[in-house]
Amino acid sequence: MTILVLRALGLGDALTGVPALRGLKRRHPGHPLVLAGTEPVASWLRRLGVVDEVVPTPGLSGPPPGLGLGPHLAVNLHGRGPQSHRMLLAGGPEELIALDCPDAGYRSTTVWRGDEHEVDRWCRLVRDAGGDCSPEDLRLDIPSLSTDVVLVHPGAASTARQWPPERWIAVVSELQRAGRRVMLTGGRHERELCGLISKPTGCEDASGRYDLDELAQVVAGAALLVSGDTGVAHLATAVGTRSVTLFGPTPPQWWGPAIDRELHTVLYRGTEPGDPHADQPDEALLRISVDDVLAAAVTALG
Repeated sequence: MTILVLRALGLGDALTGVPALRGLKRRHPGHPLVLAGTEPVASWLRRLGVVDEVVPTPGLSGPPPGLGLGPHLAVNLHGRGPQSHRMLLAGGPEELIALDCPDAGYRSTTVWRGDEHEVDRWCRLVRDAGGDCSPEDLRLDIPSLSTDVVLVHPGAASTARQWPPERWIAVVSELQRAGRRVMLTGGRHERELCGLISKPTGCEDASGRYDLDELAQVVAGAALLVSGDTGVAHLATAVGTRSVTLFGPTPPQWWGPAIDRELHTVLYRGTEPGDPHADQPDEALLRISVDDVLAAAVTALG
């Protein structure tokens, strides 16, 4: 029987789901593990051997990914429902493994816990279903490019998680004065933001240059990654690269590094979660100063 897993989310979300995916593989050896996820992340995980096949699924608005699969077990690692539950149930699975959701007509002994790390949540679901997994399964074996640079990733998917560009300029400038080679990373849609930082500092701007395979190798070979709470920070955790991560509005106890905490410095000045969809930078994020980031970077670099 095919094991179909829904996690149609971005890079960081996909990486936090890797331990659960590995637990499902252990629970169902010899059965194809199919990820219903977004591209290019889903195919990247297939090339790494985390999953066997991919059903490209851009979100929850398309057709059920289980249609045409034949007999299959559906697993919801996407969320607590009800829309994601209904999407998987519409594909006609033999069985559904998911969090309890009465609104979707699905009952489970595994319930949603609000104050829980994302990695622990999905590991708990899979363990309750008989799979063996833990945060240690976050690790990815990625060949590194020996760049030995300090990577600065200023972008984030939401405005609420974006530290101001002028502060990034100050951080990059000071790191360069200290003799460090600094490289900016980001997607094609972040070229304008990276340009605002690279032009006054003269640092190398690699935004839009790398595909996901290449970016993972660059991160694996970096001396340090400095970024906000975004997908590339989870990539640094997976490959064991030192990092300094600026959190807000989401607290790090929900999304921070779950392994090798001695390698990763978390900066958070909040007291409670903020709005992750706000149209302006979160107040807790803004309370992190340039000096805070530089002090953490210097310590991390030894």
